[in-house]
Amino acid sequence: MVFVATGTVAAQTFNQHGTTEQQPWQSSRRVTLSTKPAAMPQLAIDAGASGQQSLRAWGTCFNELDLDAISLLTDSEQQSIMHNLFAPDGDLRFTRGRLTMNANDYSRAWYSCDSVDGDFQLRYFNIEHDKANIIRLIKMAQQWQPALTFWVSPWSPPAWMKINHDYPVVSSRWNTQPKEKDYMLFDDGAQPDPNEMQFNGERSGQFPRKLAMQDYMIQDPRYLQAYANMFCRFIELYADEGIPIDMVMYQNEAYSYTPYPGCAWTADGTVRFNRDYLAPTLRQRHPDVKLYLGTFNTNRQDYVQHIVGQLKDCVDGLGFQWEGRENLDYMREHYPNLHLVSSESECGNGSMDWRAVEHTFYLLHEYVGRGCDEYYIWNFILCDNGRSPWDWRQNALIQVDSKARTYRYTAEYYAVKHFTHFLPAGSRLLAFKPWEQGSGVQAIVFMRPDGKRVAIAGNTADSEHILTIKLANRYLNATLSPHSFNTFVEK
Repeated sequence: MVFVATGTVAAQTFNQHGTTEQQPWQSSRRVTLSTKPAAMPQLAIDAGASGQQSLRAWGTCFNELDLDAISLLTDSEQQSIMHNLFAPDGDLRFTRGRLTMNANDYSRAWYSCDSVDGDFQLRYFNIEHDKANIIRLIKMAQQWQPALTFWVSPWSPPAWMKINHDYPVVSSRWNTQPKEKDYMLFDDGAQPDPNEMQFNGERSGQFPRKLAMQDYMIQDPRYLQAYANMFCRFIELYADEGIPIDMVMYQNEAYSYTPYPGCAWTADGTVRFNRDYLAPTLRQRHPDVKLYLGTFNTNRQDYVQHIVGQLKDCVDGLGFQWEGRENLDYMREHYPNLHLVSSESECGNGSMDWRAVEHTFYLLHEYVGRGCDEYYIWNFILCDNGRSPWDWRQNALIQVDSKARTYRYTAEYYAVKHFTHFLPAGSRLLAFKPWEQGSGVQAIVFMRPDGKRVAIAGNTADSEHILTIKLANRYLNATLSPHSFNTFVEK
C-alpha cells in the first residue's frame, strides 16, 4: 500500500540527518534533487497537492519512576534534559502530556485519589499524592513549554469500586491479591496465562486469547456515576494547579489482565459507562473536554468495532496501542470523522538497545502513516534497566545510571527526534510506504505549515538501500546506510 498525494515542487535541495547505532544524529549531508530516478520510486508525489491528515501533537507520559530517575541528576542536568524534551527550540519539542488518575504500572506503589470505601460524594477525593510527585515533574516540563496540555486515563479505579477490591486484575508474587480471586476474570474455571502479558516484543495471534467475562468495575449506578464524577473532580483539581486537561479516556488497556494496577471491562460495560455516565457528565461539567475511546490494546477488530459503533456519536476520537494498531486501517476507513491517536509507545523489555529502537521507529512510522494525528512516548527517562516495583523492565528515551548518577540519550531518543524535531503541529501527510517483510525500507513524507517537505526513511536491512522518492518531475535519491534512520528536510 502506497499513498500518493499531489503538491507543488519548489526547492531543489534537502538536508539529510542520519542515525546509526555507532553514529547518532549526523547532519552533514546535502541531497540535490535529480531529473532521473536512482531506483524504482518507493513513493510518488504529484504536483498540486494539499496532503492528507494533519498532525496535531507529539507527547509523552508522566510517571513516578520518571521523576525518581531524573531526581538523581544535578539541577543543571535536569534542566538540560527538560529543555531538550519540551522546549520549542529543543530536540523533541513535546507539546502534550499523558497523565493517569490513581496509580499506574510505573508508580512506586498502589494509591488512589480516594481510598475511602463508599465515598460516593467524593468528600475525600484529593490529589495530594500527585502534588508531591507527578505534579512536580509536570512543573519542570512547564518551565520549558508553558503551553503544555494534557489528557488523562486511569489504570485502575479505587480498589473499593472493583469486584475484587484490589488494584490488580490477577494475582502474582508482586501483589497481595489472593489467587482464589483469579476465577473472577473468566468465570468459567479457566486460569489467566501468566506469560501472556510479558512485554517481549511482538505478541502474535489474538490478544488477549480469552476476553474477560465480567467487568471488574462494579456496575451499580452509584459506583458508575461516582467514577464519572471522579474524572471531573480530577480535571478541576489539576486546573487549580495550572495543568489543563482537555481530553479523557475511560481506561488504559482494558484487555490487559495485569498483576499491576488494571481493570478488565466487557464490551457492554464499556458502552454503558461511556454512553450513560462519563459522556453526559463531561458534557454537563466540562463541555470543552473531549472524550476519546480507549485505550484499545486488542486486535479483535469485530470486538472493537462493536464498541465504537455504539459510541461513535458521543466520542471525538479513538486511542490505540500495542495490538490495537492492527485496527487502524479499518477505523480510519469506517469512521473518518473520529480522530485517531497512538496513546502509548510500546515499552520494550529494558534492553534499550538498537533492536528495540528499530521497533520504535517502525511504530512511529506505522501509526502516523495509518492516520494517527497524535503520538505519545511512554517512559521518557528511567533508571538502569527500567525495572518497576512489579518486576517489569522497560525502555526509555534517557537512561540513568543510578549508582554513578550519570545519564545517556538512548537510540530511541534519536529515533523520536527524526520525527518530532522537524514536524510541528499542522504538518500534513503527503505519502506513506508501509514496511514490508524483506524490503527493510520504510518511508513517509509530510509538508509542514511553512511549505517545506520532510521525508523520513528507515532501513532495517544489513545492506545499503537506495531511497528514491518522486517529487513531481524531480527525484530525491539517497543511499540509506544499513540499520539507519534518516530525515530529509527541504531547504
